[in-house]
Amino acid sequence: MKRLALAATAFAVTAGTAHAGGLDRSGTPIDIIFEQGNYAELSLGFVTPDLTGSDLLGNSISNVGGDFTVFGGALKLDFGERLSFALIADEPYGSDVEYGGNPATTLLGTTSADAESFGITALLKYRPTDRISVYGGPRVASAKGEITLGGLAYGPLSGYNVKFRSDNGVGAVLGAAYEIPEIAFRASLTWHSSIDLSMSSFENIPVAAGGPGFPVVTGDTQVELPQSVKLAVQSGVAKDTLVFGSVRWSEWEAFSLDPPSAVPNLAQLDDSITYQIGVGRRFTEKLSASLSYTHETGGSDNIVSPLAPTDGSQAISLGAKYKVSDAIDISAGIRYTVLGDARPETGTPDTVRGNFKNNDAISVGLKLGVHF
Repeated sequence: MKRLALAATAFAVTAGTAHAGGLDRSGTPIDIIFEQGNYAELSLGFVTPDLTGSDLLGNSISNVGGDFTVFGGALKLDFGERLSFALIADEPYGSDVEYGGNPATTLLGTTSADAESFGITALLKYRPTDRISVYGGPRVASAKGEITLGGLAYGPLSGYNVKFRSDNGVGAVLGAAYEIPEIAFRASLTWHSSIDLSMSSFENIPVAAGGPGFPVVTGDTQVELPQSVKLAVQSGVAKDTLVFGSVRWSEWEAFSLDPPSAVPNLAQLDDSITYQIGVGRRFTEKLSASLSYTHETGGSDNIVSPLAPTDGSQAISLGAKYKVSDAIDISAGIRYTVLGDARPETGTPDTVRGNFKNNDAISVGLKLGVHF
């Protein structure tokens, strides 16, 4: 059976929004290392979430999730029959959450989080045999962000703001794969290490909470971007038909935002496991498509940070790929995500402040690929 070039388009329908399982957006892709020949791609994803709810005072909470875009690019080169190199750029993590409402009459009014990141991964892949390959290399990631706490739920800390300056950290990626090209079978296991950042922090602590009431440099905030492990499998099952699936674990419980001041940890997240299963079909020599289902686990309960007011998700994705020529192909995808109900909390011990129910997100993506 020929190797199938189907539109699984993992890139094209990016993760819905920040959620209780973490702040994943790109899924840290490495699939380009398995492309045949020299290849380059550019991708763009757009996500529009609908995250509404109410606080426990009865105030409605309008959509707190901001629309966002995710960019990506990658280059893969072959050096002989056994050695390949890939350079991958992505925006792996992010958050865009803002609560409306008067902080003097609502529990979470003006609370917000704005975070962005950028990553570059360099991979070498070596094939000692036609069926076995190993790959690995360094990964550099940077992140920055800003958080504001607002509303009656925070008491004297309402109005607190912290800005985290960008910092870079270095980690590693290691993986191995087994392939049977005749039936388009591949099983790969990939590990991304954690990455440590030290972000200079500017905190504005309200006078009511014992602060100066204006921004001051308070020191560095130590942040650990999470490690992850992903197992991905695909196989041809009939002429021009491919099934695929994956499971990915991310250690978000190791992540925290604990500024140098006495303000409590601003982010407590649960580990996440993401399952995906799908089928791809080539209809003509130029056109193929895929359909997949994704399930992401929530936490042990549905009590979450106000800065990530969902708990798990389920999604249906549809992708298509069209070969414009032997060298150029275009992929597109759309995903509908049902976001898990959640109850945002503050304080220690956790005190529930509201309810988010019946929320969703729509994601679309486009990718241009060039073989050369």
